[in-house]
Amino acid sequence: MTASPIRAQGAIAANLTCMASMLIWAAALPAAEVLIRAEPAILSPLWINAARMVMAAAFLLPIWLLVEGPQALRQANWGRGIMVGSLIGLGALLLVLGQGKTSAVMAAVVSSAMPLIGMALEIALDGRKLTRAIVLGLLLSVIGGVLAAGRFDGGIGFGIGALLCLGSVITFTLASRWTVTALPKLTPLGSTTVTVCGAAVAALVFALGGAALGQPVGDLSRFGAWEFGALVIFGVGGLAISQLLWIIAVGRLGIAMSALHINLTPFYVMLFMLALGGTWNWLQAAGAALVCIGVLIAQGLIAQGLTARRI
Repeated sequence: MTASPIRAQGAIAANLTCMASMLIWAAALPAAEVLIRAEPAILSPLWINAARMVMAAAFLLPIWLLVEGPQALRQANWGRGIMVGSLIGLGALLLVLGQGKTSAVMAAVVSSAMPLIGMALEIALDGRKLTRAIVLGLLLSVIGGVLAAGRFDGGIGFGIGALLCLGSVITFTLASRWTVTALPKLTPLGSTTVTVCGAAVAALVFALGGAALGQPVGDLSRFGAWEFGALVIFGVGGLAISQLLWIIAVGRLGIAMSALHINLTPFYVMLFMLALGGTWNWLQAAGAALVCIGVLIAQGLIAQGLTARRI
């Protein structure tokens, strides 16, 4: 069984959109490291998260206003958007905290579970039926995602950092699905903007709450042009633009099929590092190939006798 030409073309376009989202997100990860790994801390994790969210909201809001006009802003369900956006803010905060307590490799390994979480949501909430092709595609994607994370040198351990990363993956998966399903009257630009604004509100509440409890803001005297540039890349590229493309893809493919792409992120990071003088890693390349094959099989874009057979 093969996908029809029209369906295949639409699916390919949606997958390319999702790939672009992951590429931009991957490009922003080194910028995040500039802020997260600074010693002494330039900004605390709470304020890195808040600054990133506010910058993304400040980027998207005027664009939405110019493209769709003030009426779209007035008619949006801001209460629901802020509720969904709060999950995005929480997920982003958990990721920053988790990445600070574990390695980037461990964060990538934990993130490889996102397709499984997305599929579980679609089975429970949408009645999706599993086929052998979907199961095979998911397995290839998860295995490929673990391989794409790179070398395992004994530095990986499932501790509090990994649990925080897992919490981030679960909350972000839920928030991505609800961005599409809970705000059906909004365009992808509108729903992304409303939820990112909600995330900014939540992130500011977290940061101000932490400050009230005595949590340090950081050493702002060391925040210069280099750090501001990193924050722009992390906030505008890694959140605003990447999230908009991601929501477009989720609206077309669903959360489970879109989540398959997240396992390519470590490979994209390797490519960016290669351009900056890094080395090629065949293990990551093999993992990326498995993820791509898994995506094609799970979506029925590769001729598979298994595709139409339900488990």
